[in-house]
Amino acid sequence: MSVFEHREFDGHEQVVFCHDSASGLKAIIAIHNTNRGPSLGGCRMWPYASGAEALTDALRLSRGMTYKSALAGLAYGGGKSVIIGDPRRDKSEALFRAMGCYVDSLGGRYTVAEDVGISVPDVEIMAQESAHVAGITSGGAGDPSPATAYGVYMGIKAAARHRLGVDSLRGLRVAVQGVGHVGYYLCRHLAAEGAELIVADIAEDTLDRAVREFDARAMAPERIAAAAVDVYAPCALGAVINDASLPDLQAKIVAGSANNQLAEARHGEALRQRGILYAPDYVINAGGIINISHEGSGYDATKAFAHVAKIHDTLLEIFHRADAQKVATSEAADRLAEERFRKPVEKATQAA
Repeated sequence: MSVFEHREFDGHEQVVFCHDSASGLKAIIAIHNTNRGPSLGGCRMWPYASGAEALTDALRLSRGMTYKSALAGLAYGGGKSVIIGDPRRDKSEALFRAMGCYVDSLGGRYTVAEDVGISVPDVEIMAQESAHVAGITSGGAGDPSPATAYGVYMGIKAAARHRLGVDSLRGLRVAVQGVGHVGYYLCRHLAAEGAELIVADIAEDTLDRAVREFDARAMAPERIAAAAVDVYAPCALGAVINDASLPDLQAKIVAGSANNQLAEARHGEALRQRGILYAPDYVINAGGIINISHEGSGYDATKAFAHVAKIHDTLLEIFHRADAQKVATSEAADRLAEERFRKPVEKATQAA
């Protein structure tokens, strides 16, 4: 099947298939839309079962970045890359140098940063081959995970205010699925405010650390979506809201950092019909890209995190629009984002 007929194609401007036999690199770079500016998005490394699965992920993730940047008010378009491989076994300097070369070959149309399976040291190797790298320690904003987690935390507070009528998370039960980079920092914020945590992760050492440090209760990854909690926070891979999981959901709110949490667009309406408030993923998890947008010699973390905190108010606007229009929050968010990126703009504001 041609990429043009792929169900997730959605008018992508460019899709690049990258292969380097010497390093074993097999990767895909997808650029969805650059009306607001050059594309920016992380690189994910995952042991995809097939190239087709990797392509689907790249297309969905890059599209999400277009919507994310638009709603964050950033002068960036949507792009994403994926590397096929096990991040625990297949990393090498040669592989990341090769990836950096492919990024550089695009001449600035795509800037890469970290994502699932990729760390700051990994993208710093890419930076040896290309200037189009963000989120590095030297001259950059560093690891975007703390900023992403802070944005999710503020988003959960907005959702709790709208759905539960409370301004504090103290005593609320929150199930965090995936306690790696972002999930770990999110748990820190939630625990500090007195939330009761249930956590799950496929990595036992990561799970044990969260249980120990946050007095959390562990649950199997395949069961946590059905936990009897106030908030379900997916912070691992996407498509967790699907036909199989929906009937078992007990949470009143779904709000987490994972990309593409809805397996299909119709699942946003399914959540609404069940009275479950959904914080659209590309809105609530925009903290990392917002933080990166402040990079430069004058980077100010306080100013950057104040910008991230505005995710709270953006979500409240989306929740109110969804209520007024009687549509799913995912639909309300899409409409607002599309108003901002469907046509080229002369200059996008950096203040959302």
